[in-house]
Order: sequence, then structure tokens, then C-alpha cells
Amino acid sequence: MSTPASDAPAPAAGPCHVGIVGGGLLGMTLALRLRAQGHRVTLVEAAPAPGGLASAAEIGGYTWDRFYHVILLSDLHTRGLLGELGLEDRLRWGQTRTGFYSDGRLHSLSSSLEYLTFPLLNPLDKARLAATILHAARVTRPEPLEAIPVVEWLTRWSGRRVVERLWLPLLRAKLGENWRHASAAFIWAIIARMYAARRSGLKREMMGYVDGGYALVLERLEAALRARGVALRCGCPVAEVRPRAGGGAEVVLRDGERLAVDQAVLTVPAGRAATLLPGLTAAERRRLEGVTYQGIVCASALLARPLGGYYVTNITDAWVPFTGVIEMTALVDRARFGGHTLVYLPRYLTQDDAFWRQDDAAVEAEFTAALLRMYPHLTRADIRAFRVARVREVLAVPTLHYSRDALPPTATSLESIHLVNSAQIVNGTLNVNETVALADAKARELAPRLRAHPDTPRPAAPAPPAPLVEA
Repeated sequence: MSTPASDAPAPAAGPCHVGIVGGGLLGMTLALRLRAQGHRVTLVEAAPAPGGLASAAEIGGYTWDRFYHVILLSDLHTRGLLGELGLEDRLRWGQTRTGFYSDGRLHSLSSSLEYLTFPLLNPLDKARLAATILHAARVTRPEPLEAIPVVEWLTRWSGRRVVERLWLPLLRAKLGENWRHASAAFIWAIIARMYAARRSGLKREMMGYVDGGYALVLERLEAALRARGVALRCGCPVAEVRPRAGGGAEVVLRDGERLAVDQAVLTVPAGRAATLLPGLTAAERRRLEGVTYQGIVCASALLARPLGGYYVTNITDAWVPFTGVIEMTALVDRARFGGHTLVYLPRYLTQDDAFWRQDDAAVEAEFTAALLRMYPHLTRADIRAFRVARVREVLAVPTLHYSRDALPPTATSLESIHLVNSAQIVNGTLNVNETVALADAKARELAPRLRAHPDTPRPAAPAPPAPLVEA
């Protein structure tokens, strides 16, 4: 029988045992921070290895990121973590170029001169577009933008022609039909990040990567967690998480194993958290299930020759089945891939898009045909390897009034169970820097709430935290 709340022993202050469900970069960084606070941490991940969206994969005999990632000069949280892991000297920086594919042609938009001669917009369009970017960069309180539909705001500042020729194709590329529900805070966050990168750097489009990719970052991070005593339980899908009688929480694995912890933190997407927490109130469940997620089908291709030399090529032609071309080796040294070119071809999808039903072979056939049409110098024999990756819940769409109506709270009505996930990135875009920043902020927020419960089993304590990089 449960102990009445009034007679239950009070939770003890100080270190406790925290179970983190979800071993992506968010869960791993949160584990690192909570361990540094002195807590015992167990990280539970369904996949065979941690890393989530940052994990690596093999293509054509080479290993690189499963999805495309880039580091900006202004990404101070990412650069700080890399410094902690002793990877600062593995950062490589380069000046990149941006392209547009429109009306069947490639156009460069990589300098002020090219902006002035950009053929898709007339002089008035360009002036209004520049004013839009400058205005967005000066906004310091983006909260009011959550009440304004993104296209309404862009039309007000850029004009209808710029929206139709430029902004709307880009919004559709990133959000599909969810652009209709997005607020102006979405485009503000994108503009602010890119503008901050230029402002903090050399006024040029400088981007960076880790020599070795995120495979090396995750390897170092996992080693640091294990060295500091964090228990990593990979290949362990979770069935549910619930409060324990007498205090604390219980993480129930699908194989029936039960992990008793003082506190549980779920870092999985909002809808999945609702499924794993059967004890939530109806209102909590509605809020979590109400978060709108954008998914992605992302192909990677290893090519015998370069494409256009642009790191990113934005696409405005509706016939192209992917929503952009990311030529990673326009930034990363091609020697890492034996002189080959590595390209990512993403297609962002709403949850009900019929494209999810396409198998890998159909995706490869459709994407390859489009790539050959876009780049006539490319031949089918130049495509040396092709890989398809899919994730249903990548980006929580910043819908209208997001903070008021959809933002998941950290605390739940379930004692000792907390939520930390990427849907809590408010007025920002999902990227590694925002993920690390969220982990840092939530570790500080959770600190006063994490307490031990007297009847929670106490496994042997791990060694005390040590510096990640020895002096």
C-alpha cells in the first residue's frame, strides 16, 4: 500500500540518481551537466548507440554525419562543448558560397555584388529584402512575432513579389504545408542566427566543421560520460515511465526490466513522451500531442565530381523532389572522402505526407533523376553510393502562439518526472548549438528540483566528476 503523502519521508537534499530517457546529443549533454552537479546518472537509449540526429553512418566506405550539420562562428555553446572535449584543434573553418536554383538555372548569391545583380529580384525587391533582414536582425524581443503568421509578416516587410519568388518556396522547402501554421518567429530565428554569424566573424559566410565529423564528437562525449561514471544503457527501448510508490520514479523497459531512480528526465519528442507517461493528466497529454513536428527524408550521395561548388543551394522550382542541395565537400576537404563529393538532398515533410510511403529504391530513383537534370555535367556513373535516412520528428514547428499554447513545460504532474526536449527551443531553430544551449539551461533549471528518495535502491556510487580535459 502506498504511503500517505503527509507521512512520506521528505526527499533528501544533495546528489541523487537521475534516469535520462533518450540518448541523443541533448540527453548526452544533459547527462554530462547533471553528473557535474554530483548526481548519479543512468542514460537509457533505444538505439544500439547514442547520438540520435547527430549520429554518423557509412556511405561508400566512408563515415560521416547521417544528417548535415555545420558550425557557425557564433555557435558559442557548441564551440564551448568541443573545447571541453579537447576538440578545439579539430575545428576547421572555411568561406562558403550560397546558390539558388530557379527556372532551371543555378544562380550565385554569395557576395554583395552578386546580390545587386541577382536576376530573380528587381532593385525594389532587393531593397525590401535587405530591409527585412536588417529589421529582423534588430529585433530583441521576438515574443510578439509568435502572434503573426510568417507570410503576413514577410509580405509586410518584403512585399508580395519577394514572398512569392523567394520566401514562400523556401518556407515550403523547410515546412511543407506547415508554413500555413508557422509564426514570424520562425523566420526571425533563421535570420538572427545567420546574421549573428556574420556579425561575430569577418562579415563573410564562414562555416566550420569538426575534422572527423560528429562521429568523433560523439565518441569523445561517450568516453567522457563513461569516464565520469555515467551508466549508458543502449539498445534498451522504454515501455513507460511512472512514479514509484513512496517516491522516486521507475523506468520500465520493453523487456520487462525496471530501473528505480530518484528522478526521471525524458528527452524524447513531445508526442512520444505522452505515450511513455500514462499517468499524465488529459490537459498535459493534449499539450504534448498538440506539438506539430516536421519530419525529414534525407538522401546522401557520394559523387565522382563536384556539383556547383555551393555549400547550400536553395531550390525554388517546384518540380525538384528534394528541398535543397547541401554540397558538404564545398566545406569539408574532399580528401576525407577519397576525392569524392558528398552531397545531402533533404526533403522536409509533414506527418501526413504521402512521400513517407516511398521506399528507399523509389526515393533513390526520383532523387537521382532530378539531380542529373539539375546538373547536366553529372552522369549516372558519377553516383558512386546513395543512402536514405528518415526521421519522423525532427523539428517542432513554431506555430502561432507557440509559447502560450504548445511549449512543453519542464515539470509534470507526476512526482519526480521531468521533460526536456527540443520542442522547448523557443524562438530558435533546431541545430546543435541550440541543443547544447537547451541542455545547459535545463540542467540549471532542474538543479533545485533533483532530490533523493530514501527508499530508492542505491547501487554503488560512481567516481566523483573529473575534468574532461586534463590540464
